[in-house]
This record gives sequence, C-alpha cells and structure tokens, in this order.
Amino acid sequence: MNDASAPLADRIRALALHVLPHHAISRGVHRLARLQTPLKDPVARWFIRHYGLDMDEAVHADPAAYPSFNALFTRALRPGARPLDPRPDALLSPADARVSQLGRIRAGRLLQAKGHDYTAAALLGGEDRAAPFQDGDFITLYLSPRDYHRVHMPASGSLRETVHIPGRLFSVAPFTTRAIPGLFTRNERLACLFDTPHGPLALVLVGAINVGSIETVWGGEMGSRARGAPRVTDHHADPVALERGEEMGRFNLGSTVILLLPRGRVRWDPALAPDQTVRVGQGLGTLQGNVPQA
Repeated sequence: MNDASAPLADRIRALALHVLPHHAISRGVHRLARLQTPLKDPVARWFIRHYGLDMDEAVHADPAAYPSFNALFTRALRPGARPLDPRPDALLSPADARVSQLGRIRAGRLLQAKGHDYTAAALLGGEDRAAPFQDGDFITLYLSPRDYHRVHMPASGSLRETVHIPGRLFSVAPFTTRAIPGLFTRNERLACLFDTPHGPLALVLVGAINVGSIETVWGGEMGSRARGAPRVTDHHADPVALERGEEMGRFNLGSTVILLLPRGRVRWDPALAPDQTVRVGQGLGTLQGNVPQA
C-alpha cells in the first residue's frame, strides 16, 4: 500500500489509485487518443496552452496538422531542435524530462525517493540481468505531459535482450514516487539491455496510467499486460544496432525512463541533481573507458 511517512496529501492522492482499474482506463484512453475527429482540435489547443508545449520545436507547429491527439503527443521535432553533446564520450539524456533520482546502485538497490528503494533484479526481471550493474550507477527521468515523448539512445549500442514485465499502471508523478513503495517494480515496464563500447547498459521504459502503450523502433507497439510471466526476447541472432541520439522508442502519454550502468562507467556531471530538467541529447555525464566487444 502507501508509505505512512509520505506527506498526507500524497498518501490520499495515491490511495485512490489502488482501487482504479488501471488497464481498463488505459485501454479507453488509448482508443480516445487515436480518434480522428474534429473534436480533437479544441482539446489539442487546450492541452498546448495548459501544459505550455513549445510547438515551434515541432515539425508541424499547427495542432490541426495532427490526425489524432496521440499523433500530437508523440510529435516529431524539427531537425536541429535537440543538438547532441559533441563530446564522443558524453552519456546523453534519452528524454526531455526531470531528474527524479540519480546515483550509486548500493547492494543491488536503487533509490526511488526518500525512504524508498527497490532492487535492480526486480526492475530488470532477474538476478542475472542485474549482476552487471552491481554497485553501478543509475538515473531516473520523469516525463511530464508537456515533454517531448520520444526516447533516444544515450550511447551507441547493440540490443541483446528485451524483457516485457507485466504489472500495474500506477501514475509515476512525483507524489506517487514518494507515497507508493516499489512503484517502478510494480508497474508494467520494458527493460532493454544493450551492449555498448563502454559495457552493458540497461534502458527501462516504465508504463503508467494512460500509458499502457509503449513503442520501440524495432518492435512497434507493445501490447499492455496486467499479469503473467515476463516476455523475454533474445536479439543476439538478430541484433538491432542504434547510434547515440537515435530514436529507440516512445511513450503514448508521459512516464519514466531509468538508465543503469556498470560500476565506474560514468562520471556524472557535478551540476546534475534531482528536480533538474534535461533535454534529449544533453550530456548527463562522461562515459569512462572502452570495453572490447565480444
């Protein structure tokens, strides 16, 4: 349930989420967001004003150019809108987001919020997948509704495995990270495991309410699942190679991205801190050393 030490307002808001039919709501939003109707335009204009979207960055600045609300939400940006950090050893931000937490993975555990942590093994769906990240580093990035919702590669890499782990679809807004223990390991998620010149890298896309739909450039839209065994896809025989800054997937409404790296492989930018906003292509830190690829 909820953490009794969290602020009362957070606990009350989070309590209501426990009884909601997360997947049913998300399926309904999925259908509504894809309707092609004239009613979409006033809703889109309200959304742009309410959340302060910068449409000048988009390929199409006019909301009427998008056939559905979801098309607006997953809009592409114009070329040059997100320049990449020119340093070849920079670890790039994979998303426009707010830093939720970052730091060391201590004894296999990642910090969620004050008083809450969770295991890398639970997040990735197995101790063997978590082993390379023992005592490594992580960063958690929260995408709000106003953010650009495509996810890009933080470093060049070759996909070796994906793990689709079913679960709930709690909101991942800041109040739930403070109030719901183990939030990111309770929610449905897609863990993408890459080999890079700097060693293994895990990029986890966490679903949330209204975000039962996650897409990747190699597999398309991922069907939402509330329960069942993790669905593992081995990509060794059919590798997907992606360059730093290249799009790897997208959320169909806001959510969270978590990056995990092995010990000693990243030196975070000293100015980086929780609550800081970052943008795709921005340097989050410096990758350390090259690891020969097998």
